[in-house]
Amino acid sequence: MTSRRVAVAGATGLVGRCLVQQLCAEPAVAAVHGLARRPLGWTHPKLHMHVVDFAALPALPPVDEVYLALGTTIRQAGNQAAFRAVDFDANLAVARAAQAAGAGRAGLVSAMGANAKSSVFYSRVKGELEDALAALGFDALVIARPSMLRGDRAVLGQPVRAGELRWARLDALLRPLIPSNYRAIDAADVAAALCRQVPTAQGRVVLPSGAMQGASLPASQ
Repeated sequence: MTSRRVAVAGATGLVGRCLVQQLCAEPAVAAVHGLARRPLGWTHPKLHMHVVDFAALPALPPVDEVYLALGTTIRQAGNQAAFRAVDFDANLAVARAAQAAGAGRAGLVSAMGANAKSSVFYSRVKGELEDALAALGFDALVIARPSMLRGDRAVLGQPVRAGELRWARLDALLRPLIPSNYRAIDAADVAAALCRQVPTAQGRVVLPSGAMQGASLPASQ
């Protein structure tokens, strides 16, 4: 598709910012609508930032694709209900609004281990969101399930996540010995994998972390 119009929810986040930058760089993309609670602090001729309240989302401009990268942690959110309001409710609200605005394709930043039947609350909410999005009937739903993310949250004005930091240190020491699905993964790789798959996928596609490693690198590498 040429002249694609896309929306990115969570545009100021670790993966969301990478999605915005990569989509703006794609010649086939005509407009990128970034949705966030605060300004991005980065501009581009294709980028239209919308500072929104995800609990009272306005109608979206016409779009062809939506990328859902809203996420937090229970520690940051404060409790399970607040976590679910972001990771489940806000993402689902954006997906519905994007579908009403014409989107037939969606990409989701989920998590490794996502499963609606999981006994782990975090993984269960992630899995419930995947299933809820699948029920909306998009022509394509691409689900990225990354391991621990690598990236500089401090530069984005976000609190550093202790789990990511600990895993990044372990990963740096033992990376060759760690199975690819469990290695820390650059946020840019997750974004690149979604940008590559969403425009052409059919039905529900799940991208495990190992399959996304190095996706942002030039093909020659």
